[in-house]
Amino acid sequence: MNSTVKSETPVRPKGTPHVICTVEELPVGQRKIVDIDGRSVGVLNVDGRYHALLNSCPHHGAPLCEGVVKGTMADTAVHEYRYEQHNEWITCPWHGYEFRLETGRALVKNERGRVRVYPVRVEDGNVVLYA
Repeated sequence: MNSTVKSETPVRPKGTPHVICTVEELPVGQRKIVDIDGRSVGVLNVDGRYHALLNSCPHHGAPLCEGVVKGTMADTAVHEYRYEQHNEWITCPWHGYEFRLETGRALVKNERGRVRVYPVRVEDGNVVLYA
């Protein structure tokens, strides 16, 4: 009989760990903009999930992580409107481009359709970003 045993130790993300703050310092709905190796990075606590993105919109360099976190409208029939994916997108504060928090991909496909995302997780009560 061939059985696989799952490891109890979570795999550590690649990159250098950077302690951003304690969990208490970044409550739900808040964000923190930090400098990581000369790059501005936004760390957001959205519904208890942490996301980290490069704080620069690929369109014109706007401070992306200062934008609104929201959902989006579904692709529906004419005169039918349905809001979905609540709190899964961030909107550029300058021109309204929308990027998925989890992947950094743009809602609308274009030549600059992605923003860099970084792994982030809670370790020993700290929010840790890997870059």
